[in-house]
Amino acid sequence: MMHPGIQAQQTPHKPAYIMASTGQSVTYSELNERSNQGAQLFRSLGLQTGDHIALCMENNAQFFQICWAAQRAGLYYTCISSRLTSPEIAYIVHNCDAKVFIGSNDKPDTAADFKQDCPGLLKHYLVGNPANDDLSWEHALQAQPQTPIEDEMEGSLMLYSSGTTGRPKGIKRALSMKAFGEERGLEAVTNLYRISEGSIYLSPAPLYHGAPIGFTMTVLRLGGTVIVMENFDPEQALELIERHRVSHSQWVPTMFVRMLKLPESVRARFDLSSLKYAVHAAAPCPVAVKEQMIEWWGPVIYEYYAGTEGVGLCKIDSHEWLQHKGSVGKPVGANVHILDEENDEALETGEIGAIFFESEANYEYYKDPEKTQDSKSKQGYSTLGDVGYVDKEGYLYLTDRKAFMIISGGVNIYPQETEDCLITHPRVADVAVIGVPNEEFGEEVKAIVEPQDMGEADEDFAAELMQWCKDRISPVKCPRSIDFLAELPRHDTGKLYKRLLKDKYWGNHKTRIV
Repeated sequence: MMHPGIQAQQTPHKPAYIMASTGQSVTYSELNERSNQGAQLFRSLGLQTGDHIALCMENNAQFFQICWAAQRAGLYYTCISSRLTSPEIAYIVHNCDAKVFIGSNDKPDTAADFKQDCPGLLKHYLVGNPANDDLSWEHALQAQPQTPIEDEMEGSLMLYSSGTTGRPKGIKRALSMKAFGEERGLEAVTNLYRISEGSIYLSPAPLYHGAPIGFTMTVLRLGGTVIVMENFDPEQALELIERHRVSHSQWVPTMFVRMLKLPESVRARFDLSSLKYAVHAAAPCPVAVKEQMIEWWGPVIYEYYAGTEGVGLCKIDSHEWLQHKGSVGKPVGANVHILDEENDEALETGEIGAIFFESEANYEYYKDPEKTQDSKSKQGYSTLGDVGYVDKEGYLYLTDRKAFMIISGGVNIYPQETEDCLITHPRVADVAVIGVPNEEFGEEVKAIVEPQDMGEADEDFAAELMQWCKDRISPVKCPRSIDFLAELPRHDTGKLYKRLLKDKYWGNHKTRIV
């Protein structure tokens, strides 16, 4: 049996996690008590095994307590980006059938009342001691016992990943129906990166993302200690590694870029010798950046390629990568197939095509059987939507992105939602949104607009359109720049040739994940 309750019995005073900026330390005893109270609260509201909750908040001390309450109560729990707007949050809360939503008093959009848009929602709480006790998560816990519920059962994350249509889709896997403690968390994490009760894990990213919450929940299940950064700061990250003797960490490439841009005198000040595994994924890492990181930190840089769907995983360490620069590695526990995108026929070694995994993974896009089926080949293999090739030694290389998805600083941005927003402007005839190079974030959002009147294509109109977006969608999805074209390149069928647009900004070469 492995879970924080066991750790609370064995090492009650050991820090389960420490908030980086405030220094607040939550012991395993405290995590166990608070998560027990949360599970008791869910049961008192009538939630049973298989029901859903959703939470949307910044990195804070309550985040893990809520997740473990749901995990031990057999619930699905959906972590939502705290950067979304109220309508975007409400859509996910409604779509996942959440019966309880927990937001943050420090985030106004998460404090909105969603009951009108989400009729199945029984209760809305806020962390951070709101003025109204009826909304206070902390106040609600006080009345609950600190003992486990009688029917503890393993719950599960149910995260949302947007598609090319712009609407986020829930990725649901069947509950294991195991008693609480019989799960081992992300087994690939423990096997590949040797996480154990002695691990000290630095989490510099928002916990609502799939990899950060998956990794940290696994560390807590196994009895390690998590250092949670409220917000990423490059110098603070290095200081935390030294101060806490961090052994494990996970990053996105933009964090590497920001750390590398620190003055050499600052970088040299910190002792990073405790770090054994620095794992990165989620976004393209330029070859030159990864070379510098390996030179600086040594061969502790590990990369993986995977998705929330869990259909497959590729991994590569520093030594392999230096021999296969640009590769995301070889598959683990699955077979990789490169198929022709038109007919699902197998391609030869070195040929570029759609990447499919053959594995025993079983998932569905919640309430969307058509999208679930669309992610499968005729052979029954599953894809994350990327294209690439495999070399003669079996190493996978990615040569394109998921259906024009933009990855900026490790955040997935889907152009369709931005396009749908812009096209509603009365003076816009057509629009395409693409990712263009950004030295720090990998990519940034650019809109290419076909105006109703090309004579209006000026800086004032561009500023007006950017404000139009900011008033309607999350800032991360808004274009940072706008160009104008008299006519966008569309086929007679209506298909937009985005590659022709992207080549202009990417130096006439394919967007690459390396």
